[in-house]
Amino acid sequence: MVLEESSVQFVHLIISLAILLFAAKLFAELFHKLKLPVVLGELLAGIIVGPFAIGGLFLFDGEPVVMLDETVRNIGEISAIVILFVAGLEITPREFLRGGAASFTIGTLGVILPFFVGFVVLTFFGFDALESMLVATALTATSIAISVQVLTEIGKMQTKEARLILGAAIVDDILAIAILSVVTTMVQTGDISPELMDVAILILQILGLFTALLIGSIFLIPRLLNVQRLWKSKGSIEGIVTASFFGAAGIAAFVGLSPIVGAFAVGMAVASTRLIKQVDEYAEKLLIIFGPLFFVIIGAQVDLRGVNLNVLYLSGLVVAIAVTTKVVGCGLPSIIFLKDKTKAFRVGIGMISRGEVGLIVAGVGVSTGALSSDIYTTVIIMVALTTIITPIWLKRSYTNDKNLMPQPSSSN
Repeated sequence: MVLEESSVQFVHLIISLAILLFAAKLFAELFHKLKLPVVLGELLAGIIVGPFAIGGLFLFDGEPVVMLDETVRNIGEISAIVILFVAGLEITPREFLRGGAASFTIGTLGVILPFFVGFVVLTFFGFDALESMLVATALTATSIAISVQVLTEIGKMQTKEARLILGAAIVDDILAIAILSVVTTMVQTGDISPELMDVAILILQILGLFTALLIGSIFLIPRLLNVQRLWKSKGSIEGIVTASFFGAAGIAAFVGLSPIVGAFAVGMAVASTRLIKQVDEYAEKLLIIFGPLFFVIIGAQVDLRGVNLNVLYLSGLVVAIAVTTKVVGCGLPSIIFLKDKTKAFRVGIGMISRGEVGLIVAGVGVSTGALSSDIYTTVIIMVALTTIITPIWLKRSYTNDKNLMPQPSSSN
C-alpha cells in the first residue's frame, strides 16, 4: 500500500509528536527524581531528540524522523496559548489592575534596558545598526511560560512576586511586539531611522488594543459562563471556555498582538467567575499534554551545528547582557513595590527567559539577509541558555524558603 504525499506528511507529523511527547515525559520524570525543574528536562529532551541532534540521525521518507515544520511550530504556539490561559486563571482582573503601576513600570524597564544596552554594546563591538537593532529586539521579550511552570511546580503562583512577574511579563510582551513590528518594518524597507512619533503612536495603539481586549473579555466571559441554563450537557463549560481563549488569542493575533495576550485576558476573566474551580480542574488536565509539548518543541528548535569560537564569544556577550539587563531592569524597580530584596530579585530572575520573539527575530533576520549566520546562531543560543538558566535559578531562589511546598508538576 502506497500512501499519498499528504498522508505521508500526516504520518510523519504524528510520529514526530509521539517521539517529542514521549521524550518530554521521560526527561520530566528523570528531572523530577533529580529534584531539578521539570521544564528543564522537557527542554533538554527537545534539544536531544530534535531534528538537529538524534532526531536527525534517523530518517522517515528521506527526512529527519522528528520533523520541525510549520505545523509542529504551530502546535508549540497553541501550547503557549494554553499555558498563558492557565496562568491567567491565577489572577483576577481586579488584582491585575491593582498591580498596574508596578507591572507597567517593571515591564517597561524590562524592555527598554535590554534593548538599549544590547544596541549600544553590539554597536561598540562593530556591528552595523540594523544587525545590532535586531539582536537588541531579540533581547526584549520574556518567555513567561517558563517561569509560570516553575512557580506552579513549587506552589508559588499565588505569591506577590509571581503575580508581579505575570503582570510585568504581559506588559513586557506587548511592548516587545511593538518594537518587533517597528524593527521588522525597518528590515523590510531598509529605513533604520523611523520617526519617533510614528513609533510612539504604534506603541500606544498596541497598548490600546490590549486594553480593549481585556475589557471585552472581562465584560463578556463572566456573562457568558454564568448563564447556567444554557450549559447543561457534560463538558459544555469547558468547551465554551476553550473556544473563548482560542478565539481571544485569534483576535489578538489579528490586531497585531501576541496570541498569548488574548488567552491571558480570558483566563483572568474566568478567574472572576464562580466556575473557577471547575475550570481550574480542567485546565490542569490541559497542561498535562500542552505544557510538555511547548517546552520540548522550543528545545527541538535549538540548532548548535553552527557553533564556532566566534559564536561562543558572541553568545557569552549576548547572554551576559540578556541576564544582567533583566535582573537589573526588572529586579531593582521591584524593590520599590515589594519592599523585599529577595522577592524583588526573584522577579528579575523570573523575567530572564527569552523565547518566541527571539526566535521570530532570528528567523526574520536570517531570511532577509540582515543577520549573518554567526549572529543567527548566537540569538538561538541566547534563547536556549536563558530558557535553561531561568528554571534552575528561579527554583534555587526558593530553596531556603521554609514555606516552600513543592507540588506535583502539572506537566507530569
